[in-house]
Amino acid sequence: MLDTGGSEETVLEVNNIEVIYNHVILVLKGVSLTVPKGGITALLGGNGAGKTTTLKAISGLLASERGEVTKGAISVNGSNTAGMDPADLVKLGIVQVMEGRHCFEHLTIEENLLTGAYTRTDGKGAVAADLEMVYNYFPRLRERRKSQAGYTSGGEQQMCAIGRALMSKPETVLLDEPSMGLAPQLVEQIFGIVKTINEEQGVTILLAEQNTNVALRFAHHGYILESGRVVMEGPAAELRENPDVKEFYLGMSDEGRKSFRDVRSYRRRKRWLS
Repeated sequence: MLDTGGSEETVLEVNNIEVIYNHVILVLKGVSLTVPKGGITALLGGNGAGKTTTLKAISGLLASERGEVTKGAISVNGSNTAGMDPADLVKLGIVQVMEGRHCFEHLTIEENLLTGAYTRTDGKGAVAADLEMVYNYFPRLRERRKSQAGYTSGGEQQMCAIGRALMSKPETVLLDEPSMGLAPQLVEQIFGIVKTINEEQGVTILLAEQNTNVALRFAHHGYILESGRVVMEGPAAELRENPDVKEFYLGMSDEGRKSFRDVRSYRRRKRWLS
C-alpha cells in the first residue's frame, strides 16, 4: 500500500467548474477536486469522460480549442487563476504533458529537453544539472540525445515529453494519458519512473489516465469522471477494492473477470449515481 504522498497542503484546487466549447457544448458539469502537495492524484474514466478537458482548464490551454471555464474557480497555492494564460501558469509551476507527446519532431531529443528550460533565469549551470537529472531518470534519452525526436519510438517520445516538463522546474505536472499507444511493459517502466520522480523530487502529479489498473497502483488518491462529472473519489487503495470500480473499470467482479459485453451494462445502471 502506498503512503500518503507527503503533506496534506493543497497545491491545486478545482471548485465546481463548468466548461463549454464553442459557446454551446457543455463538457464539464460541476467538477471539483483537490490535489495535495507532493502526491500523485489520478483522474480516471473512459474516453470522453472529461479528463483532458479538466487538465486543459487547469493549464490554461482551453482557449486554443474554443473552450472556456464558465462557472466555478481554479486556484494554485490559494491564488485564483482566472484570466491567466498558459505562460503565467508555467511561472506558477503548472506544466502539462499533453496526450500524444507533442515533441518537436525536427529537433533532437536534447534540443526538445532544453526547450523546457526556455523560461528559466537561474543560469546555464542549473539547466545543465537538471538535464543530467533527466538523463539519470531516463537513460534511454541519453543514448538517443542526438537523434531527431521524429525518428524515435513512442516510448522514447513519452520519456522526452516528461523530461521536457521537468526541465521547467515545475511544482505540479499535469500528465495526460501517458500509457496511450505503449506496450504494457513500457507503461510499467514509465509509471515507475514517474513515481520515483514524485518521491525524490517532490513534484506533484495530476495524472489523467484510462488505464485504471496501473494508475491506481501508482497513485495515492483518485477521482473517477463519467460524462463530465466526478462520480467517485477516494484513496487509490480503496478505489482498487471498490466492487463497482473492479467490475466497471478493472473488468473484475466477485464472480471473476467480466466480458466487455457484461461490463458495458454499467452505462445503463450507473449504480453510483443513484
